[in-house]
Amino acid sequence: MNYTVHQLQVFLSVVNEKSVTRASEALFMTQPAVSIQLKNFQEQFEIPLYEIIGRQLYITDFGEEIAEIARRVIDELDNINYKTQAFKGMVTGKLTISSASTGKYVIPYFLSGFISSHPGIDLALDVTNKTKVVKSLKQNETDFAFVSVPPDNFDIEEELLIDNKLYLIGNEPRRQKQKALIYREEGSATRLSMEKYFGTEKAKERKKIELTSNEAVKQAVLAGLGNSVMPLIGIRNEILNGQLHILPAKGLPIVTKWRLIWLRGKRLSPAAQAFLEYIRANRNDLLKKHFEWYLDFGRK
Repeated sequence: MNYTVHQLQVFLSVVNEKSVTRASEALFMTQPAVSIQLKNFQEQFEIPLYEIIGRQLYITDFGEEIAEIARRVIDELDNINYKTQAFKGMVTGKLTISSASTGKYVIPYFLSGFISSHPGIDLALDVTNKTKVVKSLKQNETDFAFVSVPPDNFDIEEELLIDNKLYLIGNEPRRQKQKALIYREEGSATRLSMEKYFGTEKAKERKKIELTSNEAVKQAVLAGLGNSVMPLIGIRNEILNGQLHILPAKGLPIVTKWRLIWLRGKRLSPAAQAFLEYIRANRNDLLKKHFEWYLDFGRK
């Protein structure tokens, strides 16, 4: 056998994505290039690694076992790089963070300076819905979770970063009560806040629309499909240029806290510990640099 590290990486991507097309997108390769590497890798085994039935790709049991070995090989190769950098005096390793979807408007600004000053650290940032964030935290698959509302029944530690302000938003300056309410999906922290706010029987009877991302909700409100309770931090430009409007509503804004959380007692990796120390030392400067508009909003 004479397979390459690149072939292992391509095969793992195909296994993870269950699709050559999606694997090519993830690897920034053309689809034919991925197909060639996958074919060359398969030719080194007498037993099929995958099957294609119809247009769907399926990984065989043998392929899953090879994929698990390939993951360990890639991890060990990464460790070689980390060890080499560590001997040069660099903080090394992988930093993994799972963020609730709206967190994409916040967490990158706390990461950019840290990653720039720590070239030996690799970042894996998964932006997904809160249900998956909580699952990855529970299964200890991530160093940190980034959420606005901590999960129930979890023994966690946390570092508070910034307020999360939720307003009733529409595409017209005046509220039209006949408009539908647009909700996030079940399990979303924004969804829970919205349900608490519109928790009366009368509100429950109103026509509603459910969408699965904050960006989808924003586009729906822009299009006039309805109104929604949305985090201010993700709609700055639309508010400033008059495309979206904060509608007067008693009891709003709802304010929660964006926070970095981790399991209590978890032994943080050197990369994770370095990031936590960076946040604690630089939080105020980062807030002033990137979020001054947000912190001052509504004060005047």
